[in-house]
Amino acid sequence: MVDRSGTPLVELRDISIAFGGIKAVDHVTVDLFPGEVVGLLGHNGAGKSTLIKCLSGAYQKDSGQILINGQPVEISNPRDARAYNIETIYQTLALADNLDAAANLFLGRELTTAFGTVDDVQMEAETRKIMARLNPNFRKFKDPVSALSGGQRQSVAIARAVYFNARILIMDEPTAALGPQETQMVAELIGELKRQGLGIFLIDHDVHQVKNLCDRGGVMYLGFDLGTSGVKGILIDEAQAVVAEASAPLSVSRPHDGWSEQNPADWLAAAEAVMDALAARQSLGAVRGIGLSGQMHGATLLDAADEVIRPCILWNDTRAHEEAAE
Repeated sequence: MVDRSGTPLVELRDISIAFGGIKAVDHVTVDLFPGEVVGLLGHNGAGKSTLIKCLSGAYQKDSGQILINGQPVEISNPRDARAYNIETIYQTLALADNLDAAANLFLGRELTTAFGTVDDVQMEAETRKIMARLNPNFRKFKDPVSALSGGQRQSVAIARAVYFNARILIMDEPTAALGPQETQMVAELIGELKRQGLGIFLIDHDVHQVKNLCDRGGVMYLGFDLGTSGVKGILIDEAQAVVAEASAPLSVSRPHDGWSEQNPADWLAAAEAVMDALAARQSLGAVRGIGLSGQMHGATLLDAADEVIRPCILWNDTRAHEEAAE
């Protein structure tokens, strides 16, 4: 059982990041305690990797706070993250395929002898020590990592993070493209890291994997289908079952044949009506993000001065609202 009575290892408070006019992360708050695995679940493009890259130093937040052990900090690059004992294992693992486990573990941070040469013997000895803690069955110390299985490669990447005193570990889809046996190996590694008191952010899009590996990570999805004659809201639970639906009309003007115009304020009003209808049928907590989807057709975005901002795509829906709501 995770003790959450003390100070979290890390808190991300009200974090927002935008790329141009696109908000990839919008006012997200999450924390992590020692010995805990917190899952960040979502489809591709949901913003989960973008959020966590603020913590790893790959991206800089536009607003919000990062707290380590209760103290506000600024993380501008990966070196800052490592100074706070934050290590990241990306989906690609960032391993050099032609080098063995020891060379990968100390890549860029090689141990040297008194004469300034690389101390291969000491690096292998240290690698064997850390592997004995994490994966006692690992034996291929002399082989290049290209010859290792997916689970063994994960072992090397995790060992590199733990050896350099990681207290906060970020794992980006660690079981992607792994078979059942290798997935079990990674699950056992994560369990061992929890016992050693590390906090782990686990990024994934598989709800079943998150349930199996994480202490927290529950999620509900709220999706809006925006046509030009109606807005439909669908509430989906953790098992990806639809638990509630609602729709609202959306006004549209057609000044010319083949040309449809909408006021964004009408979109928001319709979305609020849908939210109210859903809330009447299902208890809703805070909404952290909204996904927009729909069929697509050519359109143009204009700014306040009627200048073209950028090309965009939008669905011109000519159906009646009753049809769109079905």
